[in-house]
Amino acid sequence: MRLIRTLLFTLGACLGAGASAQAQAQYPENPIKAVVPFPAGQATDILARLFTAPLSDVLKQPVYVENKGGAGGIIGIEAARRSPNDGYTILLASSGPLSINQNLYKDIPYDTLRDFDPVAMMLVNPQFLVVREDFPASSLEELIEVVKKNPGKYNYGSGGVGLTNHLTMEMLKQRTGMDIRHVPYRGATAALSGLIAGDTAMMFESGPPIIPHVQAGKLKIIAVGRKERSDRFPDVPSVHEAGVEGFDAATWIAVMVPKGTPQPVIERLNAATNEVLQQPGIRKQFADVTASAMIATPEQTRAFIDSEIRLWRDTIRKGNIQAE
Repeated sequence: MRLIRTLLFTLGACLGAGASAQAQAQYPENPIKAVVPFPAGQATDILARLFTAPLSDVLKQPVYVENKGGAGGIIGIEAARRSPNDGYTILLASSGPLSINQNLYKDIPYDTLRDFDPVAMMLVNPQFLVVREDFPASSLEELIEVVKKNPGKYNYGSGGVGLTNHLTMEMLKQRTGMDIRHVPYRGATAALSGLIAGDTAMMFESGPPIIPHVQAGKLKIIAVGRKERSDRFPDVPSVHEAGVEGFDAATWIAVMVPKGTPQPVIERLNAATNEVLQQPGIRKQFADVTASAMIATPEQTRAFIDSEIRLWRDTIRKGNIQAE
């Protein structure tokens, strides 16, 4: 009798494994939920929707966005973490929730690389150092010289403590020795308004919010935060080129799944993502907002996110930055 039970158990396990393997081979058979940890209309949400439309076509299943905003992305990340690891919930999240939050907050309910499996990168978007048109410098070298001759005189704005534009400026301060005061605002839009009004002297910000003001002659771009120049502003040197060697700071979006998602599913999602990112239409849509598609394997995505976590950990610790 014991032998029969053992044989039946083994047969059942084999059948279950076979059914699971068949389901993975046929993946996806149902619609896929893409969790975006920000409200509808914000930058990550807009870019996510540009991406999920062609992804639905490639996977031949609907990929729909579910917004779960709040607490700097923590609520949405936690919701994704608690989802089944069957490939029918993916997470489209940016650099803040995935690489900054766990360094900024003492108590956080997730660890990015412990609780999620990286699938692919989606895009990278540079931060631009901008000043008012009448600021007495037109290059990073000149700006550093002006600030160092007037320590404590100038300030800079950001969308809030711990946001990428705040930490990017802090990293620049640390690597150049500039003495500039931080003025945090409630959001990047308010910070940009403060800069244009002359309440602050400079700030880092992504392309879409600054482009209209640069075109209107109200702001000028001093440098690009990424190591490479921007295709949208090819004449503007990077911070790295301007003498701060190795400086490389940008926002980005990655595709993640809950930990334990089957490897064949991850590989299918990676292949589909990279197929979408090679489409001329999506590349143009990204380029219009100064972003670039970023092709990567799951392993390369893990390595990139790990390096970003370490980058911002060092910046936060050196600056003794604490979440408000």
